[in-house]
Amino acid sequence: MSDRIDSPVIEQQLAHRSVRRFLDVPVTDAQLGRIVSAAQRASTSSNLQAWTVVAIHDADRKRRISQAIGDHHYVEHAPVLLVWLADFARNAELIRSRGAEPATLGLIENTVLGSVDVGIAAQNALLAAESLGLGGLFIGGIRNDPAAVSAELELPQNVFPVVGMALGVPDPAEGTGLKPRLPLSAVLHREAYDPEAWRDGTEQYEENYREYFAGQGVESRSWARAVSGRLGTVEGMHGRHTMRESLRAQGFHSE
Repeated sequence: MSDRIDSPVIEQQLAHRSVRRFLDVPVTDAQLGRIVSAAQRASTSSNLQAWTVVAIHDADRKRRISQAIGDHHYVEHAPVLLVWLADFARNAELIRSRGAEPATLGLIENTVLGSVDVGIAAQNALLAAESLGLGGLFIGGIRNDPAAVSAELELPQNVFPVVGMALGVPDPAEGTGLKPRLPLSAVLHREAYDPEAWRDGTEQYEENYREYFAGQGVESRSWARAVSGRLGTVEGMHGRHTMRESLRAQGFHSE
């Protein structure tokens, strides 16, 4: 039985940082194909493969999407923008081609399933991209205006934009470091959930978080304050509090 605790893959994962500035260097079709092929090898529930990704290179399209979701420079200036979609349209048409009508697409399980499949596949893709010397950033803001994104990408019913990803060659002048994470004791529970485990870990993390941002030239940052701003008010949702209506508009009734 192996007792190894390290590998090149783990080292790559531990070196992950979000990249928001890119050199003016294209992501080649060969690289993109390899990255998406790696995503396809990710686990998928019941082998439904309930996701699709749209690769966007066109500058005007990236600009329109950026404007729709809040004006983000990394959306406009990334060599390629990937929009990851929960996709049941393909499977629905497969069922219809066999003379039946899909009866479960409106159930919440499939909303969850599609989102989980996207998350697993997209993380595989980002790790693959980083292994090729590229960098990227997940863009949850793609859900700030799902209707605009769906219209821009001409999404049919039963397809929903879950997350975006900017990809390219990192600009070394950006200087972003490795943002600290919560200590292991706050996220790794043994045998059962410990509702008090977060307290000590969060106290230490608050200090690590403040020191990290101070090193980036930003003083007095607080993780607790950031969490409160994001989850403590409707305004922190940036329009995503209407997600149920957005999902239903694309056929995800989530009943």
